[in-house]
Amino acid sequence: MNYSDTVSEIWCHDELAVSPYDYRALVRYATLAASSHNTQPWIFKLESNRIWVLPDLSRRCPAVDPDDHHLYASLGCATENLLLAAQAAGLKGHPRFDASTTGVQIEFEETTAVRSALFDAIPLRQCSRSEYDGVPLTEKELKQLQDAGHGDGVSVLLMTDGAHKDLVTGFVAKGNDAQFADPAWAHELRSWIRFSGKEAVHSGDGLYGPAMGNPDVPRWLGLLAMKATFSAKNQNKKDRRHIQSSSAIAVIYSETDGIPHWIEAGRCYQRLALQAAALGLRTAFINQPVEVAKLRPEFAHAIGIGDCRPDFIVRIGHGPEMPRSLRRPVEDVLG
Repeated sequence: MNYSDTVSEIWCHDELAVSPYDYRALVRYATLAASSHNTQPWIFKLESNRIWVLPDLSRRCPAVDPDDHHLYASLGCATENLLLAAQAAGLKGHPRFDASTTGVQIEFEETTAVRSALFDAIPLRQCSRSEYDGVPLTEKELKQLQDAGHGDGVSVLLMTDGAHKDLVTGFVAKGNDAQFADPAWAHELRSWIRFSGKEAVHSGDGLYGPAMGNPDVPRWLGLLAMKATFSAKNQNKKDRRHIQSSSAIAVIYSETDGIPHWIEAGRCYQRLALQAAALGLRTAFINQPVEVAKLRPEFAHAIGIGDCRPDFIVRIGHGPEMPRSLRRPVEDVLG
């Protein structure tokens, strides 16, 4: 199957009305969630009236995510999609963190099926790494985003003025400088880039090159091009344009640090991104200031959240749809 056909097959809605106990259909929606480098670091274990969302530690990214924050937040993203799909199928999910597995156990009970706007937006959400049009968001849109991203011990700071954009741009540049100077980080990133549609279809994971604004080329040529253009200076120029073109910058942050809160932050991010998609808005991560450990507390104090942990930085605005990264089939993520 070619790239275009695979995209059409993955990024679409499935029929959920046949049986609320078709847990494989719920898992498919969960796999459409966000994850760092599109690593899809999850395993789903299906039981009677229960699904486990477990970490796949073989898909760690120790250079960019040494404490596994993004990995566990990705479990939260998948959990949120799964709960929304279950609701649409007539199941109410009750999630809880399980310390023994460091995963999420979801118990189900039958209820009235409700197909929400966030559920409808699941196939629409993507990380759109492009310039936006800078048109201001309405107060209603900002409130909807704020409400969607709020959770248990997790809050959202929305910034729309030029001064805050400049502040974020400066910290992103510092993050780029640190990451590009780290050979392990660069090697890890290259290992997760799928430079061509053929490569993306074969792996079913990773970052599809054109999704980041690059041409579809064979891997050898993509690596050669990266060698010539891969620099903090070039990335800083690109990120400055992207940030300044955004309508808002959202920082999702947690009152307490630790795996349960990282999972909760992932659920909150997923809801915010789905709400943005439901409003016809695009989102993209600019996480460099929270990925570089020495910058994280400095960034937190600069934006006024004190000792809270900033989990994600997300830019929001109106922009074009970008090519999509792919997903592995359900069979590959069942444990």
